[in-house]
Amino acid sequence: MSNVPSSTDSSSAGAQRVLLVDDNVDAVESMEILLQAFGYEVATAIHPDLALAKLETFAPAAAVIDIGLPGMDGYQLAMEIRRRLAGKPMRLIAFTGYGGADDIARATLAGFDAHLVKPVDIDRLLAALGGS
Repeated sequence: MSNVPSSTDSSSAGAQRVLLVDDNVDAVESMEILLQAFGYEVATAIHPDLALAKLETFAPAAAVIDIGLPGMDGYQLAMEIRRRLAGKPMRLIAFTGYGGADDIARATLAGFDAHLVKPVDIDRLLAALGGS
């Protein structure tokens, strides 16, 4: 049985907004399509500066952030998002190829709520987003 819903399925995500940040255009576009299929409203950014700008206009409930970004890594971006939000709730999910204990600890210190290793199972991603 496929985890991808048909176009007639109802989604438990509703219109939850998710910001995807990854410098790999193919990866971010694929994840955008997948999350939209589950009912999420998605914005994407391929650079940390673009992600920070989207915070002002998109107001996501969650962000899925690649760690290996140009200019500012995902850890730095998470810390900057937390600083800018000044205590307002937003779920931050690290999405990376690095899954060692040190990587997970560093993600936690940077303010991430979850740490997912690529490639991720869709059920784990949805659970991290709070949608399943």
